[in-house]
Order: sequence, then structure tokens, then C-alpha cells
Amino acid sequence: MSDQAIRIIGAGPAGLAMAAELAHSGVRSVVLERADAVGASWRERYDRLRLNTCRWTSTLPHSRYAKGTALFPSRDETVRYLEDYAERHRLDIRFGTRVDRIEAADGRWELHTSLGKDTAAQVVVATGYEHTPLIPRWPARDRFQGHLLHAAEYRNANRFRGADALVVGPGCSGMEIAFDLVKGGAGRVRVAVRTQPNIMLRQSGGLPGDVPALALLSLPPRIADVPARLVRRLSVGDLSDYGLVPPAEGLFARYHRERKTPAIVDKEVLQAIRDGRIAIVAGLESFEQTGVTLADGTRIKPEVVIAATGYSRGLEPLVGHLGVLDERGVPRVHGGPAAAPGLRFVGYAPRPGQIGHMGREARQATKQINNEAKVTVGA
Repeated sequence: MSDQAIRIIGAGPAGLAMAAELAHSGVRSVVLERADAVGASWRERYDRLRLNTCRWTSTLPHSRYAKGTALFPSRDETVRYLEDYAERHRLDIRFGTRVDRIEAADGRWELHTSLGKDTAAQVVVATGYEHTPLIPRWPARDRFQGHLLHAAEYRNANRFRGADALVVGPGCSGMEIAFDLVKGGAGRVRVAVRTQPNIMLRQSGGLPGDVPALALLSLPPRIADVPARLVRRLSVGDLSDYGLVPPAEGLFARYHRERKTPAIVDKEVLQAIRDGRIAIVAGLESFEQTGVTLADGTRIKPEVVIAATGYSRGLEPLVGHLGVLDERGVPRVHGGPAAAPGLRFVGYAPRPGQIGHMGREARQATKQINNEAKVTVGA
């Protein structure tokens, strides 16, 4: 395959938004997707998953969620939305096509795919911010005789009924999986916390938490953190006695410094912590054959350890040799501007309303691509 169509890598929200925006501007694109359906990563998430942001801020360009969709769409509602989106916009998606590497080639880009080589003048990478599961190399990890898995592998609590479970990481997924284990009948549930999280309710006083968060995001962190601390104090309360101490660094200061978003939870999760159904313990330090040692020296013997320890972008094999990634593996330039002539990255900004923001990035990238085309024609 070698034609004038723009290549988009990935048929998740960012890739679909990019293809739809290009189509609406009269530009042809081809989406290359390694899986056999759109939104593959969403399909693989745990059953209980809901968006942390409301449907108002989580729509892609030119399409709303179906009538009756929950305020915070579920995993399955999100997948249906992406399926309908691709069909409604008649996007050209080549499923079962894995792109392994991108090379510069005489003013164009050469894509090494599972189906052979492909070339294009313009390539948009949209493989997702949470791409490759990360499990830390804890000492003696391989000696552990219990069950160790990443949160990406967790579906529901069915196989962990009655089990002593340790969830590592107090982020959105970690907290929600811990609560799912409690509801599903796990014998004991603990959450290991190394860095104290900023906590925010998914919904407070009937208002989705991401709506004011988006408004505050444009303010300097020291100003935005003043109302954020007040909201936490009023809606979340003081959990210090349960092991969750409000961090000195505010929600927005931490986000701007390291792009780390808060733990967004429901009231039921906080109540489970207060009730003792979810116990907060120190961070995981190392493994033993039949248990783990925590950062405070405590030894416990969980039967299952679920690592809610995040993801990498997984872009190094694809573009690591092109000098477009920073030390964290994140594209140095992403959104609308090109990271290199004809090469863009869309969907790599973790933030409130991320899906909606992907749509805005796609619109910006499309505008720039069209402007570049006009300059080329004019030349």
C-alpha cells in the first residue's frame, strides 16, 4: 500500500477523531490497527470501569453519545460509542495491521508493518498514552508463589473470592479495583501506598468533578490548588487516620510538574476505607516466596498482588530512534504541531476530559496539515 492517504496508527479515540476530522476537511486517511476492532484497549479493561470524566467532556468531534448513556459512561458504553463513531464517519480502518517501526525515507515516511512496508508523506501516531503495562522490578519478584498480575489483566473479582488481596498503587484503577474486590467477596483487601495521592470525587453535589477541574486547569497551579484543597476537605474529608494523608503538593501543582492526575473515586470507595473493608498500608518494597515486605518493614502474606502501577507509552520500538521522545518516552511535541516534518502524535496529554481533548488535538492537527498542503501547492 503506497498512496497519498495520510496514515494514522491506532483505532482508539485519538486515531478515530483524527480520521474523522481529516474526512470532514476532505482529506483521505487510512487507519492502521493491530487488533480486529476499534477501541481494543478499552475492551480489555476491567468490567467495572467507568470514565473518570463525564460524557459532556468526553465526546469526539461531530458525534454525541447515544441517548440513555450514563453520565460517566461504562466500559461497554464507551466501546459502543467508538464503534458507532467509526461506522457513522465511514472511516477506512485496516484491522490486523501492526506497525512495528517508522523510518524516514526520501522526504516521506516508511512504515514497517506486519503486512509489509508502506510509505506515506504524513503519519499520525495515536497508539494511546496508556499503552504498555508497567510492573516494577521489585526484588525477588520472580520468587513469589502467589498470583501477581497487572491491573490491565484484571477483569473482575470472580476468581479472587475469599482471597487475601494486595493492590499496589492508590490511583484511579487501584482504588476502583480494590473496591471491586471488596464487593466481589475477597477475604481481605489492602492497598499499598508509596506516594500519597491527591484524591477527588468523581461527582460532588451533583456536579462531575472534571467540569470545574477543566476550568481550573488554565490557572497557575498555586491559584488553582486553593479551591482544589477546599473541595477535597469538604467532599473527601480527612483520611489521615486511615493512612491517606493529604500531600503537601497540591493537585494542580503535581499535575503540572509530572503530569500526574489525581485518584478519582466514588463515595463508596471512601466509605469502604473508613469501614476498614479496604486497608491502606505502606508501599511494596520486595517479595518473598509466600508474601511481601512493605516499606515500613511490615511483612504480609497476600495470595494475590495486583499491580496498579501504570503504563508506558510503548513508543520506543516505533519511533525511539527518531529523536522525538523525551526521557520518559513521551513525544516531545504532540497535539497539533509536527514532531518532525509530516510526523505527528495525537492523544498523549493526560488531563481531565482526555477523550474530548483528543478531539481538539485532532482538529488542530488537521488544520495544520491542511495549511501545510496549501503552502506546498502555493510553492
